[in-house]
Amino acid sequence: MFGLSLQEISQYVVPLLLASVLCAAALQQFLRNSRLQQQLLESQTELALVQEQLHEQDIDVQVLSSQQQQLQLQLQQREADYQQLKSEHGGLQEQLVQGRGVADAARAAYREIKEQQLLRDKSIAEQQRAYSELQKDHQQLQQDYSALSGLSAQKEQHLLEQQQLLKDSREQLKLEFEQLATQIFEARGQSLTQSSQQSLEAMLRPFREQIDGFRRKVEDIHHKDAQQQASLQQQLLQLKELNQQVTREAHELSTALRGQQKTQGNWGELILENVLERAGLQQGKDFAREVSFTTSEGRKRPDAIVYLPQNKHLVIDAKVSLNAYLRYVNAEDESLRAQALSEHISAFSARVSELAERDYAALPGLNAPDMVFMFVPIESAFADAMRADEGLLYKAIEKNILIATPSTLLASLTIVRQLWRFEEQSQSTAELAERASKVYDKLRIFLGSMDAIGNSLERAQDAYRKACDQLVNGRGNLIKQASDFQQLGVAVKTEIAEQWQDRARLELTQSADSSAAD
Repeated sequence: MFGLSLQEISQYVVPLLLASVLCAAALQQFLRNSRLQQQLLESQTELALVQEQLHEQDIDVQVLSSQQQQLQLQLQQREADYQQLKSEHGGLQEQLVQGRGVADAARAAYREIKEQQLLRDKSIAEQQRAYSELQKDHQQLQQDYSALSGLSAQKEQHLLEQQQLLKDSREQLKLEFEQLATQIFEARGQSLTQSSQQSLEAMLRPFREQIDGFRRKVEDIHHKDAQQQASLQQQLLQLKELNQQVTREAHELSTALRGQQKTQGNWGELILENVLERAGLQQGKDFAREVSFTTSEGRKRPDAIVYLPQNKHLVIDAKVSLNAYLRYVNAEDESLRAQALSEHISAFSARVSELAERDYAALPGLNAPDMVFMFVPIESAFADAMRADEGLLYKAIEKNILIATPSTLLASLTIVRQLWRFEEQSQSTAELAERASKVYDKLRIFLGSMDAIGNSLERAQDAYRKACDQLVNGRGNLIKQASDFQQLGVAVKTEIAEQWQDRARLELTQSADSSAAD
């Protein structure tokens, strides 16, 4: 992982991000997780609305039935009154006719409600069938998720093997250093005096500190790798939950934003900021919101700018147009749905053209690719538009616009987060390599010093042997001459040590034997 340089990583940062978004969009029909979940939520919401409407209609039917019974009672009473008071009140006949008209209207309303209830029952049955299909799709997604979890486990095993290799290398290096130090100390220790040992200890102390710092740095990198692996696994588990939550919140808010373009825009920016933060990015450190730029064409302000390693940037702008899409979702007539879907696609294309004209990638001070991300906060809005017009994505790419939904943007931002971690690891690796180089140089200098000490000790031993030879060797050695002073009557306070006199006598004996042999 550390074999690539920072420049090589930067050359593949943007293509990797572009490829992740293109693959996520182009294979939308295979990765239908978000769209299916959205459809499930829409079906559940429509089912709840239908049940509520049925309940209200049942209440209306009961009220109308009660009114009908009351009207029938009134009709009977009026008919009785008509028979009794026909001669006295001619206007009662007109009231009776009006009452019958009201009853007929109530019966007609009752029949209409019955027909609507039958239609609702049919719609509920269709939704239940769709729900069953969604359940099957959900099971398939669960299987896909299990496969991804297995892949993550393999990557984790590979990382553990690399960590074990690093640990073994560290132990081997430590063992070699200890063996080298032991060999040096054993070879030189017998001939070093106390002062030489103190000097050697002073020389070794910086080297030992360098070794300790090197060991702490390796242990720190090992600890960080373990933490990052655990964090990566946790992010994989949270990615699906985050996607579901974002989609659910988007659907809940969409009904409250119908017809309010400014509110829709603010809501889209809020969802974008939420996605950025849930991807682990920090505002002010990893991304900036609504940075204003002054150009010859006026002031421009993209919704978000994401920072990349080596002072590179990604520009993201949220575009929301829900009016036509909401009409498409809520329309019951197929012709109205088709018309609303066509308007939705037109609005989508208009947002793409509008963003392309702003040319955010050319803003001064930004080191961004030609592509700009257009964030669409509702997964199903993009999926339905793509299903109706498959060329919409490619038309956007031709205008240097990449369309991103919450799920695809989360995946891309996760890659950005990993790039920053790789950057930090690369910096740590570079620092570790620099410190290892310093340790190697220190060791080289230390070994040179040890060689110099050994040479000095050898010269000192040679000088010591020569001095000893002058003291004890030959008939005119100094020990013999000094001992003869006593025989001549010279008074001495303390005699020369016995071992030196014995050594001098031994040398004289060996010299005499050698002369006799000659």
